[in-house]
Amino acid sequence: MTLARVHNFSISLDGFAAGEPQSLDQPMGHAGHRLHEWMFATRFGRTMFGQDGGSMGVDDAFAQQTDIGIGAEIMGANKFGPPGWQDDPEWRGWWGPNPPFHTPTFILTHRPRSPIEMEGGTTFHFLDAGGAEALEVAREAAGELDVRIGGGAHTVRQFLEARLIDHLHVAQTPIVLGRGSRLWDGLGGLEQDYDVEATSSPSGVTHLLLTRKG
Repeated sequence: MTLARVHNFSISLDGFAAGEPQSLDQPMGHAGHRLHEWMFATRFGRTMFGQDGGSMGVDDAFAQQTDIGIGAEIMGANKFGPPGWQDDPEWRGWWGPNPPFHTPTFILTHRPRSPIEMEGGTTFHFLDAGGAEALEVAREAAGELDVRIGGGAHTVRQFLEARLIDHLHVAQTPIVLGRGSRLWDGLGGLEQDYDVEATSSPSGVTHLLLTRKG
């Protein structure tokens, strides 16, 4: 069966997956790039930006898993654009003409619009749907491959609340944000339904793997 997976989802020590306020100039709010510096330093991360080098240790091994076997992506409206992007008919996402997804990508929004076909195999589709319905649509698009739940925190939390995520990789980074968008709120007892593993990296990141039981 097609799995719903989350990879490289970075949070701070105090559980925030993004800072505030989000804006066009600061997609991650006051967090800036700090939550993802661990990934940018890896071979995988540097390759994403067309660069050579990068670390090949624990962090890179986890980062590399994100694209393996993925046939579609789901993300929330706040990951696709800054507040108010729905009012801009020309907005096509943060990532330029060739986004890094290379699959059908489904944006959860209460204001859907026509699909946008990008370079490299990415097509953005806009859905006014709940988690279960969106996952059904994405699974059909993914075929025999898996569906990646891309974030942000509200979207991942929504899917976790409904126990729709089969595999969750959280990278807990050694920073404290103090405010922002939290991942774990309202998810008390989640560990009862997931097997949990933790792997520490010399970078200070702790990689948490939650695999749904059964």
